[in-house]
Amino acid sequence: MRGRTCTILGISCYYHDSAATIIRDGEIIAAAQEERFTRIKHDSSFPTESIKFCLESVKLDLSEIHYVIFYEKPFIKFERLLETYLEYVPRGFSSFARALPIWIKNKLFTKQNIIKELKKIAHKKDNNKLPNLLFSDHHKSHAASAFFPSPFEEALILTLDGVGEWDTSSIWVGKKNTIKKIRSLEFPHSLGLLYSAFTYYAGFKVNSGEYKLMGLAPYGNATYVNDIKNNLIDIKDDGSFRLDMSYFDFATGLKMTSKKFDNLFGGKPRKPETEITQKEMDLAKSIQVVLEEIVLKILDKLYEEFEINNLCLAGGVALNCVLNGKIVNKGKFKNIWIQPAAGDAGGSLGASLLAWYEYLGKKREISNKDKMKYSYLGNKYSNEEIKNYLDLVGANYRELTEKEIFKRVALEIKNDSVVGWFQGRMEFGPRALGNRSIIGSPLNKDMQHLMNIKIKNRESFRPFAPVIKYEKLTDWFKLNIESPYMLIVSEVTDEKKVNIINNKNISGFKKLSIKISKIPAVTHVDYSARIQTVTKDQNYKLHSLLSHFEEITDCPILVNTSFNVRGEPIVCNPKEAYECFMKTGMNILVLENIFLDKLWQNSSKIESFKKDYSNINPD
Repeated sequence: MRGRTCTILGISCYYHDSAATIIRDGEIIAAAQEERFTRIKHDSSFPTESIKFCLESVKLDLSEIHYVIFYEKPFIKFERLLETYLEYVPRGFSSFARALPIWIKNKLFTKQNIIKELKKIAHKKDNNKLPNLLFSDHHKSHAASAFFPSPFEEALILTLDGVGEWDTSSIWVGKKNTIKKIRSLEFPHSLGLLYSAFTYYAGFKVNSGEYKLMGLAPYGNATYVNDIKNNLIDIKDDGSFRLDMSYFDFATGLKMTSKKFDNLFGGKPRKPETEITQKEMDLAKSIQVVLEEIVLKILDKLYEEFEINNLCLAGGVALNCVLNGKIVNKGKFKNIWIQPAAGDAGGSLGASLLAWYEYLGKKREISNKDKMKYSYLGNKYSNEEIKNYLDLVGANYRELTEKEIFKRVALEIKNDSVVGWFQGRMEFGPRALGNRSIIGSPLNKDMQHLMNIKIKNRESFRPFAPVIKYEKLTDWFKLNIESPYMLIVSEVTDEKKVNIINNKNISGFKKLSIKISKIPAVTHVDYSARIQTVTKDQNYKLHSLLSHFEEITDCPILVNTSFNVRGEPIVCNPKEAYECFMKTGMNILVLENIFLDKLWQNSSKIESFKKDYSNINPD
């Protein structure tokens, strides 16, 4: 303890996307997901490495931390498991028998497990002086992560995910330094699990493939909407709903859907990695339409009831940026703030803020300044650290001035090079926001295919996001608010669209071959784009690069995708960035002020890395 400073560590783990966050006197200092350190995608284990990073950020030992808070209450979650089994007995015994030993070993005794793991991290002489351990509710952690960093003194908060302890959807009102739950829906009636059921049925991985389903939707038609609404879900006027659980198996079984679901939609789920057909496209479009209808009904009713102009969103469903775009365009709320780490990782942040504001009763200062620090909350590396590593592996590089970097990289991108861009602090949450990014030209109609197949090793249908200078946003997109976290979808302006004649009969992935806008690499087949806006205050280097690219192309936009390949987390350190650069078709790598060209590298080393790349497992 140092003076009156209070430091709080938030933890989320044991389900997926484990993470740690540290705050000091209410200020968010550092946050990171465990997967970035362990290289296990969506790692659910105790976030040992993330905690160590957070402690290094504040230069404290664990014994000097005042409170540790866990993002949910395991005993209540175990209660839900037991009650669900008893309700459906004897159906689901195999699932219950499989889950029970895991719960008894790892989850039921979460408090003891946390203490044991914390003792491993603490200095031996201090491992009996551990901080006070607190527990939050899962959905309350989500709600806190959305409201407390927002610029609002008062707001409605909507959290939607698969399931927490019992809640699957919850509505809160935030005022000053408190949040109060108004109402909720409970398991098994879950919008997140409904969407995940279609993710599973379409052949994608639950808890990581939902964004693929969202990206697939524009290729399809909403032909199954009535089948969904007439059979799977009963939707009320206020957006509340009930699922017909005879179509699902997630409550008691080992799968998401039942045979009845299969029969309704004409066959078994698509096997992963097999051909995606028009059926999967139409299912994706249909469930996206139903999701949007339900959430917009919920929000319309809430605005009518409370007449609060500010809205905060969190929970995994808040990462559905197509839905968010509809909320912005069709909703009644004047101001919207979405937590960028909306999934379980963000629970660590919400829990730590809850401890500060509610448990300790601290005053909350309202400010337009971004309290999330634009999600740049991870680790960073100096030019010297980078050069030391590159020298160790025999890489060929040049150190350039900042101005030289901007000018050289802008020209390389204009000439259709693909660039690994590694700058400053790593992002917290699932999106790369310009510090651990792969960037390219939005003007080349072949860039999407090139980056998907030769760089990312992923499905060709998946769109890329544009990053744009905020001051030029309305020139290019039908959006007039900041979107710093890449969480809102909007259309390109009519002037930037390219009129296509006789293309109404073109269906499925054939749409990919058509140039539909002046920025084809970042325009999806329905003229939409998942937009990231950038200001000088947010990210000076990225904004400067955009300005240099605009000077030579008249386009203030770049392709921005996460710096990783399929099946791997976003890169964390220079070693991982260099290896990703070497084993893919990336042309240029920029690590702070260090510039590497693939043409300068040893050809035998490149081939060696490419052999390793061919063995990467898909996610």
